Amino acid sequence: MFCSNLNAARLCLRSLSRHTRLYSSRTSTGLENKNNAGRVVFSGIQPTGILHLGNYLGALLNWVKLQNEAHPTDDIIFTIVGWHALTLPQNAKELSQSRTDMLATLLAFGIDPKRSVVFYQEDNQCHVELSWILSCITPIGKLRRMTTWKSRLAAKRNANDESEVDESMLNAGLFTYPILQAADILAYRATHVPVGEDQTQHLELSRDLADTFNRTFDPQKKFFPLPSQLITPCRRVLSLKDPSAKMSKSSPDISSRILLTDSGSQIERKIRGAVTDSLQGITYDPVNRPGTSNLLSILAACEDQDIDNVVRRYEGKGHGYLKKDVAEAVENMLKGPRAEFERLRQDKEYLSNLAKEGAERAKERSRRTMQEVRTMIGLYS
Repeated sequence: MFCSNLNAARLCLRSLSRHTRLYSSRTSTGLENKNNAGRVVFSGIQPTGILHLGNYLGALLNWVKLQNEAHPTDDIIFTIVGWHALTLPQNAKELSQSRTDMLATLLAFGIDPKRSVVFYQEDNQCHVELSWILSCITPIGKLRRMTTWKSRLAAKRNANDESEVDESMLNAGLFTYPILQAADILAYRATHVPVGEDQTQHLELSRDLADTFNRTFDPQKKFFPLPSQLITPCRRVLSLKDPSAKMSKSSPDISSRILLTDSGSQIERKIRGAVTDSLQGITYDPVNRPGTSNLLSILAACEDQDIDNVVRRYEGKGHGYLKKDVAEAVENMLKGPRAEFERLRQDKEYLSNLAKEGAERAKERSRRTMQEVRTMIGLYS
């Protein structure tokens, strides 16, 4: 979220720092008790190593709140998307461990397998079957206009001195994975998808493909619903070393991010080394004091406090006081789930059985979809 001036920035952070209370409102989630029962909510996450604080405050926390606030008759479905991870080179052993760690992370931080369907995407072949069917009605032009594809192509060109670098430098999976993403959603005839605004274009493709399929094969009944985007309150946590950029797993500097598995001493060391500024006092000014403002934002999120209330506590104090309090607040928020994560990741049999149970529940739903799809396209007798 970008704000044009200080007052606007404060209003933005005030809204974000109350995201927990806003999200528990039925209006904000779109999952009202009345008139909205029976929705199907779907989202996925890649198994790309241990999540960091930005992932938790920006996505996972919202998943948990969505699950806990959903109507009892809503289907809540979360998947770990291993096939999507293959669009970039992977070490097989590391990917296998990352899958397990991601499942343990989701459970440790509040995803309840009794309330939500949780499974590995690659355990349900309905996704790839539907992806192939949808690929046969997807114009190549639509895929070439996808922002992710264009950005990957631009990055490849910038990394290569030869001017003739073109699409042939990238793999087909990167080109077609938005279709698989649409299949992930439509296999469950999902009605709502909680994703950030950076995924809006991909969700629009899912809606377009659902509409194309309906008009081609089922113009009367409109078999696939057009999934709606659930814009969830999303806090933008910045790098501790470069507050002009988001906190990211891809940064080569491990000190730039707080991993959900970091110990209390590691958290304290990283916060103590966070970039701030040499100005006196503590004020919230994302434009001129991004590092200081980032720490205030993190503290407000951990304590579920209004940003102005947090700032007032540091009148006449320096960065040392602020960093100490931020480190303590982050540790208090993470220590319980961290301990549960460490326990779960050691119990591989439990995680394996839970994933299989989740996959069976997912298959039960998607098989019904695919049986009707095959009938409509003429591949079922």
